[in-house]
Amino acid sequence: MASSMMNKAGKTIEVKELKEVCSWGYTPARVEKGYAGGYLKVDLSACKITKAEITEKEKELFVGGRGLGLKSLWERLKPGMKWNNPEVPIIVSGGPICGITQYPGTGKSLVMSLSPMTGVPIDSNVGGHFGPLLKMSGWDAIEITGKSEKPVIIYIDGDNGKVSVVEDFIEAVDSHLICENLTDFFGQVHERKHHVAVICTGRASKTSPMSMLNFSMYDIPRKGVRMKQAGRGGIGMVLEDKGIKAIVVKTSKPIGNFNNPADEKTLNELGQIVHKECFELDRGYLNMRRVGTPQLVKYCNAVHLLPVNNYKYGSHPEAWKVADPIWEKLFSQDKPDGCWYGCTMQCAKSVSQFPLKTGPYKGQLVLVDGPEYETLAAVGTNCGIFSPSHILEMNFYLDTYGMDSISAGTGMAFIMECYEAGILDKEKTGGLELHFGNQDAALELLHQMADGVGFGLIANKGIRYMKKYFVENFGADAKFLHDIGMENKGLEYSEYVTKDTPAQWSGYAMANKGPQHDETWMMGMELSNFIPTNERRAEEILWFSLFRTWMGLVGLCKMPWADIAPADNAMKPNPFRIQEHVDNYVKIFTAVTGVEIDEKGILEQSERMHTLQRLLNIRMGLWGVAEDTPPYRAMGPVTEEEYLSREKHYDDEILKNTGIDASEKKLKDRMEILRKYKTELFEDLQQKVYAIRGWNESGVPTVETLKRLKIDFPEALELVNSVK
Repeated sequence: MASSMMNKAGKTIEVKELKEVCSWGYTPARVEKGYAGGYLKVDLSACKITKAEITEKEKELFVGGRGLGLKSLWERLKPGMKWNNPEVPIIVSGGPICGITQYPGTGKSLVMSLSPMTGVPIDSNVGGHFGPLLKMSGWDAIEITGKSEKPVIIYIDGDNGKVSVVEDFIEAVDSHLICENLTDFFGQVHERKHHVAVICTGRASKTSPMSMLNFSMYDIPRKGVRMKQAGRGGIGMVLEDKGIKAIVVKTSKPIGNFNNPADEKTLNELGQIVHKECFELDRGYLNMRRVGTPQLVKYCNAVHLLPVNNYKYGSHPEAWKVADPIWEKLFSQDKPDGCWYGCTMQCAKSVSQFPLKTGPYKGQLVLVDGPEYETLAAVGTNCGIFSPSHILEMNFYLDTYGMDSISAGTGMAFIMECYEAGILDKEKTGGLELHFGNQDAALELLHQMADGVGFGLIANKGIRYMKKYFVENFGADAKFLHDIGMENKGLEYSEYVTKDTPAQWSGYAMANKGPQHDETWMMGMELSNFIPTNERRAEEILWFSLFRTWMGLVGLCKMPWADIAPADNAMKPNPFRIQEHVDNYVKIFTAVTGVEIDEKGILEQSERMHTLQRLLNIRMGLWGVAEDTPPYRAMGPVTEEEYLSREKHYDDEILKNTGIDASEKKLKDRMEILRKYKTELFEDLQQKVYAIRGWNESGVPTVETLKRLKIDFPEALELVNSVK
């Protein structure tokens, strides 16, 4: 291909001919019943490109996105292997439902690798167009291993049936420019840009284990490239270490029903029902079509779930400054939204022509994808900052630098509390006054984190690293840092205050990859007193963790399940499950694949992969009671000011659950009573969750569980027997 393009700096990039390192021709497979039937394997060390067939047995045991990813990791990862070993793969897969346009929220991909943050497998559920276009190009997944000596671009040409590894030919180092330049180049003309999708990361991938991947999509109404994030666990650093500048897929095949489902009529009928719910009920429900996930600010603030000042508090009087009415005005309402075609939820919002005030792109007008609630809360309220313009600036730079906004924001909040507690000062931070609310210092720290300079080189390693560093170099109290450091298994917490929701303590702390809300979100149920006992909590934790992670097996977004509901849903048993939508997904799986299944069947599909991921954690050495236990701040007040901010609430909690009238006791004694109660409550819940999962008291799946789930491979049996 010979061409040229104008980059965003106005410089013409001449490319007379792509310099191929290696290439391979193939005949694009026709997708049948959700599967193309093979996954693309690229070994960069040998520069070898091959196809691996997907058997019917593999479809049964390793369903779709997360299933194929875990299969690859199970086959390749060995004890002691580090994330930068050439044999460690990056896998991207959409799953059998990915790409259908008849039902909302079906454009998701699942990305898996070995996390530089945690040392165990990490998965991220991500939007954008890459997953569907990859399948349209004839591939259910791509698996990349090895390393390239020079930066390369992997190009999948689904129109002409060719996969090429080509030398990097663009100068850009940050995601928005990489995606724009490659979309321009491979799209060639405006009408074709929406047929191109790019995966890349930014400059932070060279220095930070919290670096992530951006998945592009061309926004036709806004005439610009937007990016969705596979944010968690540092896969961006793995991509950079392999020498990959970007992965590009292009195909101009008709979108429509390219999945060739077994029963398109059923898909159409189910889709029409939920499309109608989105159009008619959303405005009176969560208003996702106009404000997206920032609608959570108002709700979370009202029920003490909004993280403020490193999760010390769950609400703040200035929260209205970053609540949904503000974003409704900032988001463009005259153009359709959505991160894949056919999604009437349209919650993927953006702000156009935003003027940057800092950093390498100062003065430029940019398209900001978001903010999503998680970013808003992480770099905003959790850092004591209530400025929409600050949040948007941080949002843009986090995305283009390729940094996980949750880890970065939660890490900054931890730093700010350490600063205010006297553990850090200006001398230690290189002159940055990192107290809560200091917007300028937070932005400067972000730029330093991305470039790996100054105090940013410490901050960009994550909370688990910082805790150890502050103890060894600054003489900090290790117990205090453990209590306030909101990480588990080395991964930072996402943005909810969970002190009043015991089910979520377990949902976060016992998640295999670390605390992430995509596995379990049970705060609403808990606050409604729907699950008042540990027995019931364990039952609901099992169901929700399995159903929510099933989405990542098949290529679904959770929003059309959980964030819109039938008009009569509140009158149904267990309304938090939104059973009518659950039943829809059971029918959709059958309608796409032709495989007859029920709710129990899809939960078993998910449980099999959840258990396999647990086995991988054990193999890699990060598991057990201690690693499945949250920091105390997730459960209760660490400091006196926290307790006093809701003194009557905590006094009443002690009286209700222990029978002790704490009102006349000293504050220190009350805090100790509450901590003892909450700790014992969690320890009991942890064992109940282990038991209901079919794991022993140490968190190891039993042989009987492996046999029931058909994953009693010889090496799996040997593993569980070796750690009993």
